[in-house]
Amino acid sequence: MTRSPTDAEFDELVHGSWASLYRTAYLIVGDHGLAEDLVQTALTKTYASWSRVRDVRAAPGYARTTLVNTAASWIRKRSWRRELPTETLDDARPDGRPGDPSLRPSVLQALDRLAPRQRAVIVLRYYEDLSVAQTARALGCSEGTVKSQTHDALALLRTELGDAVIPSTAGRSS
Repeated sequence: MTRSPTDAEFDELVHGSWASLYRTAYLIVGDHGLAEDLVQTALTKTYASWSRVRDVRAAPGYARTTLVNTAASWIRKRSWRRELPTETLDDARPDGRPGDPSLRPSVLQALDRLAPRQRAVIVLRYYEDLSVAQTARALGCSEGTVKSQTHDALALLRTELGDAVIPSTAGRSS
């Protein structure tokens, strides 16, 4: 018989996965405040189902799936606002990886111009490194939709950023 996970294990999940969930949320919604709200909502939903978790090692994946599904439902709502004006753009990379910091503002602006589902597909495929099938399951759509959304989004990003930033070979494999 399996035991129910403890609140202490949930605390470990929150502390261990917050940064990763936040980065994914920020890339999907493009706003710091909304990203925090999205992570908090996803973790609240995860906690509501916490007693049914059988393997605590799978909990980060469950929380990420909950986050993506919650974001998809927010995006589907008519009240969703794609553009949020800001005075300044934070240039700090939350993942700490090196990169060309001069490209960051233009990449974020280009991502912001994508339709919400296209943006979610790009984040899940290329930031979270999910497969086409995993992305389709996470967004509740067909693999064909993921492929066409990826193709269209990459074409728009290439137009905005150029082939040097988004190579024409990107998105060819599934």
